[in-house]
Amino acid sequence: MTLAAFNDLDREQAVDLLLSCCTAPEWAGRVADARPFPSIEKLVAAADATLGPADLDAALAGHPRIGDRGASGRSAAEQRGVGDDVLSAFAEANAAYERRFGRVYLVCAAGRSGADLLADLTARLAHDDETERRTALRELAAINRLRLEKAIG
Repeated sequence: MTLAAFNDLDREQAVDLLLSCCTAPEWAGRVADARPFPSIEKLVAAADATLGPADLDAALAGHPRIGDRGASGRSAAEQRGVGDDVLSAFAEANAAYERRFGRVYLVCAAGRSGADLLADLTARLAHDDETERRTALRELAAINRLRLEKAIG
């Protein structure tokens, strides 16, 4: 879809498209309401600027665990660097993360190897709650940027 076509969508259609990138309804509504955008860079900047801590939990509802072979669509494509050699380690690390933080580990996995992602997950287990929340929010913004640029380019 072109940026012009996105700008011309009715609000409901724009929100639906944004929800296909990130399952945070309030965020999608804020971005849709900020249209029209003169460039994809302005759209991405608005998407980043309007993403808040309250959106993280809603967005996590739409994200599978890293290494989950049941992932589909964009998530599966973004996670393709996670090979079978690290799946059991990911299962253990994901469980530790979820016990520690009470939510799914979120990372922008596109283009990263399984070993790199596993090292990131392990390192993030040492974060305090606030640092990890900020880190997860930055990762969500990176995922959103990637998906928006693919959906509206």
